[in-house]
Amino acid sequence: MGVRLVVVDDHRLLAEALATALQLRGHRVLAVGSPAGVAADLVVGRRPEVCLLGVAAPGESGAFDGLRRIRRERPEVAVIVLGPVGELRGVAGAFAAGAAGYVPSDERIEVVERAIGRARAGEAAVAVDILRGAFDQLLRPAAEPDDEAVRLLRLLTRREVQVLARIADGEDTAAIAAGMRIAASTARTHVQRVLMKLGARTRLEAAAVAARTGLLERMAGG
Repeated sequence: MGVRLVVVDDHRLLAEALATALQLRGHRVLAVGSPAGVAADLVVGRRPEVCLLGVAAPGESGAFDGLRRIRRERPEVAVIVLGPVGELRGVAGAFAAGAAGYVPSDERIEVVERAIGRARAGEAAVAVDILRGAFDQLLRPAAEPDDEAVRLLRLLTRREVQVLARIADGEDTAAIAAGMRIAASTARTHVQRVLMKLGARTRLEAAAVAARTGLLERMAGG
């Protein structure tokens, strides 16, 4: 039995070719679109079972904004990202945004079709080696430091770097003050400045930003 699909890709010709191939295999393509940013509008308006989302640069900021909107407004729709696997942080980003699967953009149509079936059944549609590599890179961001880490490190003073390291270790204001031998009010001011410079609302979020960008490793190396 065919699956109701929306097919979107940053490259229009790829989207149309994939849609045609899937229609020939008995699937019902409700809409074809380009670039990837139009995916949410097409999905929300048509309610497919699965959306194939071809993203040329999954590591770029905002690459999965549309995917996040789909997850908010149509959580029942399974989204499979089609993209390159060389940048594994982008693969991890796709799953963090709510993707049901990730398939290399140059895979055979049979592999794409199997992924569609698994996603519709509520299963993860991703090769084990891709998933393992993505999570390995996500858990060890220092392997390929993000340029964002350099920018953030330049914003922080030496004292603020020390405070951020203690925040990442889970220390509260009192512990930071005691460990750095400064007044609690001074420690609190440093913490607030760190949060402001990182664009974080909470200490946990600041620690997550530092880990995601490789900032913690840059601090240790500096």
